[in-house]
Amino acid sequence: MNLYLKYNFDRTCRVVLQEQLDKFDFKYAIAETGTISFEENISMEQYVSLQQRLMHYGIEIVDNQKAILVQKIKAAIMAMLEQDNMPLIKISTYLSEKLDENYRTLSNVFTEVCHISIESFIIIQKIERVKQLLITENLSLTEISFRMNYSSVAHLSNQFKKITGFTPTVFQKVVQNKRTLTININ
Repeated sequence: MNLYLKYNFDRTCRVVLQEQLDKFDFKYAIAETGTISFEENISMEQYVSLQQRLMHYGIEIVDNQKAILVQKIKAAIMAMLEQDNMPLIKISTYLSEKLDENYRTLSNVFTEVCHISIESFIIIQKIERVKQLLITENLSLTEISFRMNYSSVAHLSNQFKKITGFTPTVFQKVVQNKRTLTININ
C-alpha cells in the first residue's frame, strides 16, 4: 500500500529545528527560512553538537558568506513562489528590494555557488510548484498559469514539457494512472 503525502517543507524543517534547538535549551528565534537568531553566543562545543544533530536530518549550517547569500536568495524565491498570487514585479527588482543588494551581485554569486542562473533556478522551482498543484489541487491549467504568473497556458505548457518531458496534461494522467495501478495492486 502506498500513501500519497502533501507536506510543507518549510514547516517540517522548522519543527525539526525547534526540536533540536530545544534539546540545548537555547534562547532563540527562527527569524525566517534558514535563519536562527540566538539571544546569547553559543559555545563551539554546542555549535559542533548542533551541527551534527542537524546533519542527521540533512540540514546543514551555512557559514560561508556567499553560501549564506545564496540561501537568502533561495528563501526569497521560495517565499515568492509559495504565495497564492505571485507578485507581478520583475524578479530582479523583487530580489534586489528583498535582499537590499544589487541584482548583478546576487546573480553573479548565485551562479558562482550553484552553477545555475537565478532564472533557471526559478523556472525549475516554478515547475516543481506546478507539479505539486497538478497533483494536490483541483485547479485548471488556466488557474495554475494565472497563479504562477505565466503569460499564457501555452507558455506554462512549453516550459513544463521542456523541464519534465511531459505536457502538464500527460503528467497528470501518468500520476493518476500510477495511483490507480498502485491502489488496484494493493
